[in-house]
Amino acid sequence: MFSQNSISVHVHNVPSNKGHVNVAVYNSDDTFLSFDGVFKAGTEVAHEGIVQLVIEDLPEGEYALAVFHDENGNGQLDTNWLGIPKEKVAFSKGKMKTFGPPKYKECAFQIYSDYEINIKL
Repeated sequence: MFSQNSISVHVHNVPSNKGHVNVAVYNSDDTFLSFDGVFKAGTEVAHEGIVQLVIEDLPEGEYALAVFHDENGNGQLDTNWLGIPKEKVAFSKGKMKTFGPPKYKECAFQIYSDYEINIKL
């Protein structure tokens, strides 16, 4: 039987108490940052400063996280007409680039047991 692990996500620099902080867990380059490709997800009510979430029941393996502050609570990352996020967004390890988000491999990490990660918005 496969052991199940959890990821404790500590999201830093949450700018306000509005909306939610959402975490999407991806386990493949093919599905990274696609709405349909989310392997697991978590959401927590936003509060200024640090918001903590725990994603549970993850088998050992490689994962990448995308985090965003859904400030208006509409359940999606709002963007401008160029597709640039209007709400704060961050990733495990990788950083937003001038022309778009990082690649899966830049954000990916391995878990073999319970894992803790800090992500700055």
